[in-house]
Amino acid sequence: MNQTLTQSIWLDAFRRMAKSKLTTAALLVVLIYAVVALLAHWGIIAGDWSQEVGTSYEAPSIQHWFGTDIFGRSVLKKIIKGAQVAMNVGFVVSIIAILIGVVLGAIGGYFGGVVDEMIVWLCSTMASIPNIMLLISLTFILGKGILAVYIALGMTNWVELCRLIRGEVIKHKDREYVQAATAIGASHFTKLWRHILPNVLHIVIIQFSGIFQIAIKSEVILSYLGLGVQNSPSWGVMINDAKVELMQGIWWEIAFATVAMFLIVLAFNILSDALRDALDPKLRGK
Repeated sequence: MNQTLTQSIWLDAFRRMAKSKLTTAALLVVLIYAVVALLAHWGIIAGDWSQEVGTSYEAPSIQHWFGTDIFGRSVLKKIIKGAQVAMNVGFVVSIIAILIGVVLGAIGGYFGGVVDEMIVWLCSTMASIPNIMLLISLTFILGKGILAVYIALGMTNWVELCRLIRGEVIKHKDREYVQAATAIGASHFTKLWRHILPNVLHIVIIQFSGIFQIAIKSEVILSYLGLGVQNSPSWGVMINDAKVELMQGIWWEIAFATVAMFLIVLAFNILSDALRDALDPKLRGK
């Protein structure tokens, strides 16, 4: 595909997305969460989240905006550290899933034959297992902790991307520009890396936003079940700790943790839909 034409398509897509106030707001929310997560990672904010700042179960006030927990710790700082965990998990898991999905999908679609049949069989097998059961099984095998969450979620979120990339590679591998590359002696790797994959990049970007929010929700579920993050604030851990407190009228920890998760998941859902509408060739003209 002509480089100028490719750039024009991407610029047109971003212009269309920028016209939507809802999409712009969703992008702003994601950027705010990303900045907060980075500042928390560097210890600039919420580095002292474990320190006592007040008495037990103080309600939200001017002094403590989100209140305090049973140990007098700031719920706001715990929410911020939870955002750091969520964004870290979303990013790392998305990268792992994309690497697996793109590599397997591209190899299967390009070479076909026995290789493709094996990859299709693997995709079908993974898709037939209930996702939550597979996640729980993998975390039991790998052990508790953030590393196990990365690996378990990365190994269970690549299937759909693999199928999409495989289908697109099958469509592109016999097109004129690939045949021209073959005629001048380009290797299989060169044809895949330099010619075919750039033309299916929009699928990777769309799937990245989808996998990101799925990873966040899955991490919350695993942490809620006690199989995820250990010895660090997580929205799932906070919700689990607060479920008994809710019956005592202590609502702020579970409420703010739920709202924090809701906002970032909603923002990524909106972005995913906007990216699909702007980048998918079938929808670009609508």
